[in-house]
Parts: sequence; C-alpha cells; structure tokens
Amino acid sequence: MATRLGLTSFGGPVAHLGYFHHEYVERRRWLSPEAYAEVVGLSQALPGPASSQTGIAIGMMRAGLLGGLLAWIGFTLPSAIALTAFGYGVGEIGNVETAEWLHGLKLAAVAIVALAVWSMARSLAPDRERGTIAVIAAIVMLSWQAAGVQVLVIALGGVAGWLLFMRSVTSIPDIQMRRVVGRNVAVAAWVLFFGLLLALPLAASLVESQAVNLFDSFYRTGSLVFGGGHVVLPLLEREVVRPGWVSQDDFLAGYGAAQAVPGPLFTFSAYLGAVMQPSPSGVLGAAICLVAIFLPSFLLIAGGLPVWRLLRTNLSFQAALRGVNAAVVGLLLAALYDPVWTSAVGSASDFGIALAAFGLLALWRAPPWSVVVFAALAAEAVAQV
Repeated sequence: MATRLGLTSFGGPVAHLGYFHHEYVERRRWLSPEAYAEVVGLSQALPGPASSQTGIAIGMMRAGLLGGLLAWIGFTLPSAIALTAFGYGVGEIGNVETAEWLHGLKLAAVAIVALAVWSMARSLAPDRERGTIAVIAAIVMLSWQAAGVQVLVIALGGVAGWLLFMRSVTSIPDIQMRRVVGRNVAVAAWVLFFGLLLALPLAASLVESQAVNLFDSFYRTGSLVFGGGHVVLPLLEREVVRPGWVSQDDFLAGYGAAQAVPGPLFTFSAYLGAVMQPSPSGVLGAAICLVAIFLPSFLLIAGGLPVWRLLRTNLSFQAALRGVNAAVVGLLLAALYDPVWTSAVGSASDFGIALAAFGLLALWRAPPWSVVVFAALAAEAVAQV
C-alpha cells in the first residue's frame, strides 16, 4: 500500500496528505478523520517532512515500529531510486553548465519554490504580526550567513510567537487516540534523537571520515528543518554546497528533478549523496544521506505519539508554534532569492520561462512533473534560437 502511494503521490506534501486521507481514512477506514487530523497535527508540529512522518505514524498505529519502518520504506524508496539514478546520469553528463535542459530544471525550481512561499505565507503568515516575523526572518537569513542561523531564526520566531499570540490562542478539544508506542520505547527514542544530535558533530570533529561528516550533516538537517518539503532547500544548500561537496549547478538541477518524481521531497538527499564529492558517493552515499535525513523523523514520531495529547492542548506551545511557522516562511523566502533565483535567472528569457512555469502551477494547477518537463523543453528550445 505505501509503495503504491510512493509510486503515484505527485504534488508535494499537501497533496500527499490528501492521498493518505483518501486511502487510509476514506477507503480503508484504518483510522477516524479526527485521529487522522491529530496525526497530521503532530507531524506538522515536529521538525521534518510532514507527509512522510504522517505515513510513519499511521504505519506505527497499524503494526508498531515495524509497521512504521515498512510504511517509510514503501513511500520513500521509489523516488529515492529514481533520484539516485538521475544522480548517476548527471555524473555522466559532466559539466552541467552546458546542459540547457538541466538549466530548465533550475528555472522550474524557481517557480515551484515561489509557489511554495506564496502558499505557505497565506496559511502560516496571514496577518500583520506573522508576516512581519517572516520578513524579518528572511532579512536575517540573507544578511547573516553564519552556520546555525536557521536554528536561531526558528527559535526567535517561537519566542516572538509566544509573546505575541499567548493571549489569543484558544484551547483545543481533546481527542482519544490509540496508544501505539510504549513509554519505554518513547523515552529511548527521545534519548537516541538528542544523543545523536549531540554526539555526531563531536564524532565528525574527532574522526576523519567523510561518511561520518555526511551522516552528521544530513541527520542535523532532518532534525532541525521545520516545515518540511521545500524548506529543506536552504539547510541542505549550506550543508553541501558551501563546503564544496556538491556544485551549485548540480544542486539546483537535482532539486528541479526532484519535482518530477512522486514521493517525499526529502529523497532529494539520495541524489545529493549520489553526486557527492569526495566519496562516499553513488549508491553508498545515497543510502547514507537518505537514512540520515529520515532517521530523526522516525525517532520523533516514536517519541512524540505518546506525548502529543499533552503538547497539543498547551496554549504556550500553540502560541510559539505560530511564530515558528511564520519564521519558516521567512527561511523559504530567503532561499527563493539565494540560491534559487540568483543561480537560475540570468536573462529575460530565463525569467519568462520561470514566469510561465509559475503560471502553469498557480493558475492552471498543472502537476509539478509536467511543469518540470515544460521548463526543460523550453530551455532547450530557447537555446536553439
């Protein structure tokens, strides 16, 4: 079941949640609409990819930890294999700067990220206060390029949300949910999550191993990215492009290709591992990066399911979460300019292709994979004129 969804779930995280609702709530009736809403709420409150974490949680609710693991494998593996294969293709192409269709993928990324910013701003920063948080977050991200700024911006967004919205949030009715993870397992998951978050950077500094460096970078990204999906872009760009592990052109070409395959966007990590320099790269690099970026999601869901009922009704948590979500919009807005726009749009024709792609997505509701194909073909056609 999860594999079929992984093969057919185009359209990004919001569309994935719609597919899940149709399959698990309406068709199979594995859980009630209220319980499904609770699972989605938990997944969105935690860092990591919301759609993948929703699938993991449903798998755990059906068959425990093994069910969660199998649900993740089924939903993730199809797109991970496709993007790893694409990574090998990019390696064979060599200099991607001369491949006009790959330049088209970067232009498609401009349109897709722009639409994501617009959509997220409407839902997560709809008022003056949250819009201001988003704008300030974007300015800070563009002005201060030091490591760890994303975490600081998210934390300050949470503080601002708590200060601004504490008096306006209202209590949420309680929903009874089946207990699927024992207390000991949940505690072990939290200990392992934070233990790896602290131990991996230390190990990377003590051991001269690129594999450890990769696992540390991608595990940290999966642990700290709120909002999932496109929001992972600026974090991964700083982790792999700035150190020179992946070129800017390879990075954006792969990001564009990730829009043309079904399944979670976080499988972009498999592509990055495949094209990584120095080694490990190829299949081994793809496996390391893929497991590392998704491992926090598995641990957070295992640890979070038992305590979600307490968190969701806490007014302070709800207020802080509003600010965090607004800051996430700012992170993505900054990424839209740098590196997405600055690395892709260099001429009037580039802007025209990106604008047309945006119109197809926003006005005509074209599926992302078709927009990616359009941008690649358009870039090739313009190059021939």
